[in-house]
Amino acid sequence: MVNFENPWFLLLLFFLPFYIFLKWSGNEKNEGLIKISSVSFISQEIRNRGLFKYRIIIIMQVLVIVLIVLGMARPQLVGKVQESKVEVIDLIMVLDISSSMLADDFKPNRLEVVKKTASEFVRMRDQDRIGILVFARESFIQCPLTVDKDVLINLIDEIVVISKEYDGTAIGMAIANATNRLKDTSVKNRVMILLSDGSNNSGEINPITACELASQFNIKIYTIGAGTNKSYTRIPGRGLIRNEIDEETLKIIAKKTGGRYFRALDEKALQTIYREIDELEKSEIEVREFNKYDELYGWFLIPGLIIGIMMETFRRLVFRIKS
Repeated sequence: MVNFENPWFLLLLFFLPFYIFLKWSGNEKNEGLIKISSVSFISQEIRNRGLFKYRIIIIMQVLVIVLIVLGMARPQLVGKVQESKVEVIDLIMVLDISSSMLADDFKPNRLEVVKKTASEFVRMRDQDRIGILVFARESFIQCPLTVDKDVLINLIDEIVVISKEYDGTAIGMAIANATNRLKDTSVKNRVMILLSDGSNNSGEINPITACELASQFNIKIYTIGAGTNKSYTRIPGRGLIRNEIDEETLKIIAKKTGGRYFRALDEKALQTIYREIDELEKSEIEVREFNKYDELYGWFLIPGLIIGIMMETFRRLVFRIKS
């Protein structure tokens, strides 16, 4: 959109038709280089040629006036500019990698489904910093908080079930470790997503104590219990294992920190849960809009000046018309 900063200058253009009429009708005195008493002996063709030159000068004068008036009116190209302020979320996904995650009630097994759905969730979160913490008897940072989603997804793909000597489920230690990673970040919103298929049977910190610590740092924890409702589940090559999801503890953890507990009975349910968490934890975006002005007067004044110089040159040297 074009805006004029000094629009009142445009009023001068209303007088332009009168100026053109006066000039075009030949009422202004114009003298050549030679004065003669009569033009009766000058052919009409020569007189028409002189009139043609005179009117070219008039056209150039009008063009100069129009350009100068438009330039003095200060035309501006007005554009809308948006400034976005994004309130990001720091989020750590805490994933159980104990041996029970090899159970085949999710196809091909629980861990592979968790890895797939976790990667899909990461792709939904464009603005946030996300980290991955894995745990069994001990907990480890698989990936620190990062905005590089490609690196994050590659590291998720590399997650494997823990070896037998470190097998177990230390939910309290995992929450404490993730809290330690989140507590000193500068962002306002800090979130943890804890997924486990078992109950706390290892570690020195009670899960309830750990979640109370997280709550003190305003860290919200969403908990997910993964596994079917069957009493036993098969692990290929190892036989049947008892399903021991401690739903009560997971519910308490979520409630004390302002999060929610979800139960994932299959891959589709887990995908739905991650989508729901994505909707619950949207990044806050503040958008401010303002106008940007680009001055255009130079595009009129400079051509006006050039045409004015050309007009005077033609007038004096080519057409030989006196002022």
